[in-house]
Amino acid sequence: MKKHIIRYASFALAILGMVSCSEEVETTSRYKDAQSTPMTFAVNYPGQSRATATSFESNDKIGLYVAESKAPLEIGGNLVNNEALTYDGSKWEATRTLYWDEGTYNAYAYYPYIQGVSSTTDQPFSVALDQSTPKTATAPGGYEASDLLFATSKDIQASNSPISLNFKHIMSKLKIRLIKGEDFEGEMPTHAQVTIHSTVPTATIDLQAGVATRYVKGTQQSIIAHQESDYIYSAIIVPQRIENRRPLIEVVMKGVSYLYESRFQFKPGTEHLVNFIISDNPDQVKIEIGGEIQNWGKKIRKPFFRRAMNDKNTEKYK
Repeated sequence: MKKHIIRYASFALAILGMVSCSEEVETTSRYKDAQSTPMTFAVNYPGQSRATATSFESNDKIGLYVAESKAPLEIGGNLVNNEALTYDGSKWEATRTLYWDEGTYNAYAYYPYIQGVSSTTDQPFSVALDQSTPKTATAPGGYEASDLLFATSKDIQASNSPISLNFKHIMSKLKIRLIKGEDFEGEMPTHAQVTIHSTVPTATIDLQAGVATRYVKGTQQSIIAHQESDYIYSAIIVPQRIENRRPLIEVVMKGVSYLYESRFQFKPGTEHLVNFIISDNPDQVKIEIGGEIQNWGKKIRKPFFRRAMNDKNTEKYK
């Protein structure tokens, strides 16, 4: 009986020794291999659930930082410092191979890429004043360049698995649909110039938190909207609140100006829907203020519409 006990005890000690050695080898291997493990990336556009279902296009560039998880993000001194990743139509790559290191990290990414970042907490950024300019083979259009996106992946370590970067919108979007009023005579043209007035186009960006803040010393300017399709126009706006009633949306059609005045709150990561009703009398502009889409393209709140007229009895947007 004593021999059996000794034999079992010896066997148990051998098993424990093997487990201990295995854990030691595994830990050593993981740390040893970290610096030779290249980083790969799975990038998702807002509203998409798979890296292959993306709205990014070839030659689009994002900026990437990888910093220690318990350290603040700095301009330099991180594991990865504002590295440009370019999309080739199937994958995202830097001009050089990026390798892991020991430890736990957070990844921060943004689009469009900014060369020469001056601050990770108050990076200046401006939306385009003319967002109708088209995209070219080498540069985004005015609308695309204004739609600032942000993604983060936290508490990650060296791995053969890709870093998941699920982007979200951090600006605000105003989507305007032009609707022919009952008293409008003739066919409504499919092209107009739509302008958003009285907003500050400059902001400061916190690249660690993914937050855009209206520049306090910025001046209010006008933004020409991008035409999405017949009668549908959109503009990217810095999140802000227009406190007092003032010119907000102007539609110029066949040389006639239709101007709507109001106050408004542009919320971050939110698409605001507005129906702009074109009547025969440009002094009697009507709009229907609709619902909101959070991180548009993803989570949709059922739209509602509240009609308002452009006169002194107008119900103002709150």
